[in-house]
Amino acid sequence: MSGQRFVTIASVVSVVALGIWAAAQPCRWQVIGAYRTSLAGRTAAQVHNLRLAAKAINGKVLQPASEFSFNRAVGSWSADRGYVKAPVSYDGELRPAWGGGVCQVSSTLYNAALLAGLEIVERHRHRFPAHYVPPGQDAAVAQLDIDLRFRNSSGSPVKIEAEVTGDEITCRILSRYPLKGEISIEREIRQVTPPQEVIRTSESGSDIRWRVINHGQPGLSVTVYRRITEGSRTARSLVSEDTYPPMNRLVEAE
Repeated sequence: MSGQRFVTIASVVSVVALGIWAAAQPCRWQVIGAYRTSLAGRTAAQVHNLRLAAKAINGKVLQPASEFSFNRAVGSWSADRGYVKAPVSYDGELRPAWGGGVCQVSSTLYNAALLAGLEIVERHRHRFPAHYVPPGQDAAVAQLDIDLRFRNSSGSPVKIEAEVTGDEITCRILSRYPLKGEISIEREIRQVTPPQEVIRTSESGSDIRWRVINHGQPGLSVTVYRRITEGSRTARSLVSEDTYPPMNRLVEAE
């Protein structure tokens, strides 16, 4: 009896010790921050480019305290790397440019990094708000000096996933440890500036036919915060303050 009791106690001690050891071990990769944007309205060329950019960053692993650079990870979006010309907005007018569509990948990844609690090192807004993310949550990129950079401030390795499925692109940040607390993004629109109408014509007379080139959109001043809730404690920190100028309504004679 005493021998059986000894074995039972020893077994219990071993199980407890094993449980303590297992709790301290990293688990499988799990999502700590994810964001999805729609590809509705994007051209085939834009989707082609953003697929290439998503593939370039997919699977990247960041060690603790290391920094991620979108431009370094993706490289140049040029013809020799498979990229094509696709519509890019210049002062509200769409013009073909190499790598058009890539900014949707960087913007989607930016929001995933925010929701994962990572430290944002560099981020730039577009001249005008991007339609695929809320104002203040875009992240423009351009070779070579406009980049998206963030640091792995989580204390453990993190992995980036990016994939295009159907008419959406999804970016995820994964870790082997769960995220402490819940993170959300909050926005405050501080000011709205209405657009003006710009008319381009060299014609005169009453029989002119007009064509709307750009419907325009209002300018915005927006503040973005990151809110972290852990138990009964909540902290809100400033992420960015952006002012987008109004995009003028552009009308010209046909």
